[in-house]
Amino acid sequence: MEDLSSTKYFKIQPEQNVSVSEVIENVYKALKEKGYNPVTQIVGYIMSGDPTYITSHNNARSLIMKVERDELVEETLRYFITNKDL
Repeated sequence: MEDLSSTKYFKIQPEQNVSVSEVIENVYKALKEKGYNPVTQIVGYIMSGDPTYITSHNNARSLIMKVERDELVEETLRYFITNKDL
């Protein structure tokens, strides 16, 4: 039987900071692996805020929920603008 009279210490791993572009990339890959159309699923999530648009495969749902939806739009727009001759 375990001794419950002493204090237990747990080592918690600090959360790794992941960039918004890495979040989009990882979520995109997870959706693609599961056979979804990643663009429509991500747009559905951004428009509605409903996390069920994103699969839980490879922790994609919890990963995308760590980023604000407006940050997803900003990063997507920033990528588009920098890769176009505007």
